[in-house]
Amino acid sequence: MGIRMWCATWNVRRARAVVLVTAAVGLLVRMLIAANTPGPADVRIFQGFAKAITVYGPVRIYEQPLPGLPVYNHPPLAGWMLLGLNELSEIGMSFGTLIRSPASIADFFCALVVFEIVRRRGSLRTAVACGAGVALSPVLIATSGYHGNTDAVAVTFALAAAYLLADRKAPLAAGVAAALCISVKFIPVVVVPALFVVALRGGRPVFVRFTAGFAALIALVWGPVLVTVPENLKENVFEYAGGNYRLWGLVRFADVFGLPEPFIAFIRGEGHFLFVLICVAVGVWLAWVRPAQLPGVVAVTMGLLLLLSTASALQYLTWAAAAMFVIGFWEGLAYSCLLGWTAVLGYQGRSAVRWSETVLQLGAAGWFVLAIGLVAGVRKILAAPSDAPSPTSAERASVTVPRASQPSGSAVK
Repeated sequence: MGIRMWCATWNVRRARAVVLVTAAVGLLVRMLIAANTPGPADVRIFQGFAKAITVYGPVRIYEQPLPGLPVYNHPPLAGWMLLGLNELSEIGMSFGTLIRSPASIADFFCALVVFEIVRRRGSLRTAVACGAGVALSPVLIATSGYHGNTDAVAVTFALAAAYLLADRKAPLAAGVAAALCISVKFIPVVVVPALFVVALRGGRPVFVRFTAGFAALIALVWGPVLVTVPENLKENVFEYAGGNYRLWGLVRFADVFGLPEPFIAFIRGEGHFLFVLICVAVGVWLAWVRPAQLPGVVAVTMGLLLLLSTASALQYLTWAAAAMFVIGFWEGLAYSCLLGWTAVLGYQGRSAVRWSETVLQLGAAGWFVLAIGLVAGVRKILAAPSDAPSPTSAERASVTVPRASQPSGSAVK
């Protein structure tokens, strides 16, 4: 049994090493793109935000008009990040490269997290394929290496929170990760209720530790802004509905089919909160009936948010890229290839927010691929055991008794 246990552990270590090397290659590719391309307009916009934050600070920035820049709609931790990146740029480092580093580094760790999640619920080979898929995903390479922004960072923390809570049984760390995911980008707020549901189902000690980690980080990061400029934070971050472009999903289809303008205005305005509530409700329900499948629940919820999104931006495709590999390798591969093509062609155009007809058609096809993948994800979650994820290869080996060790009189056949 000891030899078999050692072999199984060695196999896991080798598999993890493969994903680690692949993730490092993916990080290198992203950083080479970041260092040798100017990036989209967001790179310059973030640099403008960083300069403004050095003047007004990460808290007061929310109440400033910022002429020539769009609304500053990023959570408080993003402001501190920009402040640090600006300091590095002052000593000679390229801001264009720096602003794309957090997302690229996040993808590196996300590949490892996805590997660990999948190997507990499937074969080691599938786990390696899914981890490598995240590392080499065309969607993530394009959005993290070329575009930047903080979407990939938020998604990585969201998946890490689910992994820490459901698989590692580390509720305090999971609570911190959950708070971090909404502190760099607010979009993963839709998965937070599902995380709390699973923590609650884990018993009082688990719930208290998770809540303590979450509340402590929220108080530290969000507290000063909530106390100082609550109304500005509400308008800029909590009520932000995205740009006015009609490039993706429900708004795109409504425009194509000529639906009335008041209807389109409604779903883009107050109506978009209804879609957010749907995402939250689906996540909470799945977390309640299958708490052990929390990483898959988070993946489905993030994918559903993109599916129902009434805002359009190429970097938003990040929301479901790693998530689809959590659902399954083929779902992740189909999504990454089709929408990776969409992203690459979109960034090659005159503007990242002015899609050609080809990109619009690819995006529409990708929407349906995402929908099919989410249906598959829900079915897999509901078909899984309700108590615990499947044991890993090493865990199976540790409880397997070799035939030769059985007593001679045993009835094992």
